[in-house]
Parts: sequence; C-alpha cells; structure tokens
Amino acid sequence: MLWGYARVSTADQDAALQVDALRAAGVDEAHVVVDRCSGAKAERPGLDDVMARIEAGDTLIVWKLDRLGRSLPHLVGLLNLLGERGAGFRSLTESGMDTSTAQGRLLFGIMGSLAEFERDLIRERTMAGLEAARRKGHHGGRPSSVSPQQAETLRLYVSQGSSITTAAKGAGVSRFAASRYLSGKTKSVKPPENPSLLGDM
Repeated sequence: MLWGYARVSTADQDAALQVDALRAAGVDEAHVVVDRCSGAKAERPGLDDVMARIEAGDTLIVWKLDRLGRSLPHLVGLLNLLGERGAGFRSLTESGMDTSTAQGRLLFGIMGSLAEFERDLIRERTMAGLEAARRKGHHGGRPSSVSPQQAETLRLYVSQGSSITTAAKGAGVSRFAASRYLSGKTKSVKPPENPSLLGDM
C-alpha cells in the first residue's frame, strides 16, 4: 500500500501542489495525510497517524524530504523506523531517494553518516562552550535561590560538621536548596560586600 504525507507551514498555505503530486504518483486520496505546522514543531498528528498505521510492504511517499523531517537526525530516525517495519520510502523531488533501489539505500546510508556527524559537531560545540564558560568563571545550572548571606551561613554550619538539614534550618532555606547549593548544582553566588555569617543580631 502507498501512503502519502504532505506538510505546509501554516493553515493559510495550500497543500494542493503536494497532494496532487502524491496522487499522480499512485497514492489513493484516502491515504494522503496533511499536517499544517512548522517544520521545527515536534507535534505532527498526521505523521504520527501514518507511522502508527504503516506496515511491512507499504511505502511512504513525500513530495520533498524537508516536508518530512525536522532535522537530518530526525529524518534518518524516521527512515530507520520504516526500514525496521519492512516499509519503503520515496521522495518525488529527490529522485535518488527511493529505498527500494540500491542507489536510494546508498544515499540513505550517507544521510545516516551525515546525521551522526551533525550530532557529533553539536556535542563538540556544546562541550567547548561549557568549557569556555567555566574558564570565565561561569557555571551551568539554575540560578541559586540561596542569598549570599545564606550561602555564608550554610558554609559555616557545614564547616562545623553540621548536617545539611541543620545547616538549611540555620540559614533559613529549604533542604533541597541547601543541598543543591552545597553540591555545586547551582550557579555560584557572590559573597556580600559586608558579609555577616549569622545575620544582624
């Protein structure tokens, strides 16, 4: 069975061009599904419906690759899922993208390698950015809900051997906030200009 998937970015755009092309390729009108949403949007009810119903021996056809995937890794993931189910895939615009042919399978393999390369680049840039931020004194994590004075009080209690619970009570913060601060999972807090460890007496 042939399934057709079309997508337009907004409700105002017309999917007729894609639908006509899919029908001309042999897809029955009852098996053409249209989503009206941005390409970056994760929620695609039409695509979810097709992917849930497609079976071994079926073929999913799109007018163009960018109608299907949000990104290269997402596209490769969808094509892998189709392959696992024994279903095929064909793009009408990218003529070489037909997994029923040797050329299409080769192209799909290249796309998979490019998707992995893209993920590695993103991971590398993320790690480099975090390292650069650390060198400048910035630390990742949520902003601390612990004030500078409370931070000093927490450190004082802990240095004297108190438990986190006791330190939290003494500083007037929740145990969770104290635990996050002391474990370094919040952004660093600058000490007050005139610190008073126990506050005004």
